[in-house]
Amino acid sequence: MPKIVISDTSILILFHKIDEFSLLQKVYGELITTPEIAEEFGEKLPDWIKVQSVSDKKYQNFLETQVDYGEASAIALATEYDDVLLLLDDLKARKLATQLKFKITEALGVIHKAKQMSIIVKVKPLIDKLLLTDFRVADHIIDEILKLNNE
Repeated sequence: MPKIVISDTSILILFHKIDEFSLLQKVYGELITTPEIAEEFGEKLPDWIKVQSVSDKKYQNFLETQVDYGEASAIALATEYDDVLLLLDDLKARKLATQLKFKITEALGVIHKAKQMSIIVKVKPLIDKLLLTDFRVADHIIDEILKLNNE
């Protein structure tokens, strides 16, 4: 598992909405996020989420021409570390992070990892909870995650 895990706002909001915020800690231990993301999240973050500013603000500003400022700050912060995993749900941000050669995962990836680690017994109940929020994903992707987890 990567040494550093950096989360974007959408992941924090989704897991908070479905009352599974602690799942992020159980899977990854400590997360890092940026002040921009903490502000977008809008609530007090638990101690296991560290808030760190990006050193290279010019690079962050450049990334903001391609993705929103929270995602730009997460990607810019990731450049300051080796062996990092970015938690991103936005497709445009995931594509950009992939082009920049970062390891990424999204909400469904977190849930899949939790099942692999035996933190949860089934993925379907959590996917069902996600679908009750504004989370959108193609049916074939859900089917694939269910198949991967023998559900």
